[in-house]
Amino acid sequence: MVPVPNRRLYTGALMPALGLGTFGSDRVSPAEIAEAVKGAAAVGYRHFDCASVYGNENAIGHTLQELIAGGIPREDLWITSKLWNDKHAENDVISSCRRSLADLQLNYLDMYLVHWPFPNYHPPHCDVESRSPNARPYIHENFMRTWRKMEELVDLGLTRHIGTSNMTIPKLKLLLRDARIKPAVNEMELHPHFQQPELFEYVRAHGIEPIGYCPVGSPGRPERDRKPEDTVDIEDPVIVRIAERHGVHPASLCVKWAVQRGQTPIPFSIHHYRANLEAVLGDPLTDEEMREIAGIDRNCRLIKGQVFLWKANQTWEDLWDPNGEIPA
Repeated sequence: MVPVPNRRLYTGALMPALGLGTFGSDRVSPAEIAEAVKGAAAVGYRHFDCASVYGNENAIGHTLQELIAGGIPREDLWITSKLWNDKHAENDVISSCRRSLADLQLNYLDMYLVHWPFPNYHPPHCDVESRSPNARPYIHENFMRTWRKMEELVDLGLTRHIGTSNMTIPKLKLLLRDARIKPAVNEMELHPHFQQPELFEYVRAHGIEPIGYCPVGSPGRPERDRKPEDTVDIEDPVIVRIAERHGVHPASLCVKWAVQRGQTPIPFSIHHYRANLEAVLGDPLTDEEMREIAGIDRNCRLIKGQVFLWKANQTWEDLWDPNGEIPA
């Protein structure tokens, strides 16, 4: 077991700079994910990124209790969960957080995120063209009603921090203007072929830590999320060449780059979590290698979010505020 480096949040709290994602419910059983949490903890992981919609928090909760009973202090663990889209209503925020706490068998969370800025619900495994008749665009006044209840979660001691996920600069500007408790993190898609430099620098400049999902390019994402034009990070010649130089798998090289760049990656894996950690702790990438990887950004978003669109004849880009404006 080896220690994982930390990020210091604006509150002064230390968050492990490498986590284990737990989204895999479309292809991996809750029991397998819970076992991966146990294995990752055994080699040094302390940061576990969960969500109610993943459908496995109950199984993970049993593992967390085993870990705590086995000698890992609760305060050494960093546990995140997320508010799903159908729970944005003011009356649902606190009850949803309490449900995750009950499933995870915890008294408090370290971080609770608004999973998506839209309250647009879709049924599990729906077609990518599915649209909810009740879907709405981002309406800041409505989001702030949700955020006020998120702030209340901190007041109640149900979570130590709150944050956002899948936000954009225009939405974050409004939130930072109006929030009493600002987000401690923004969880966002980040990998060598999708580096989001403007958003990445914006959140860091405002004291918000970037957490990167899909850090190896999400090779296991559902078929419905795949497009012919999508690129594959771990097959990029630059990634392959640098990985060979450091004696690590290209996927682990992507994780290593992410930590060194300054984001907190949360790769999901039921097998390779040790290799990812060892890569992070190995010899650092050189400045030239970091520049090489910076040069392969292809602006290739893999998690496009089409099912959250709210009207006909839209494209997925409308979810991400093209041209710096929030579409109505």
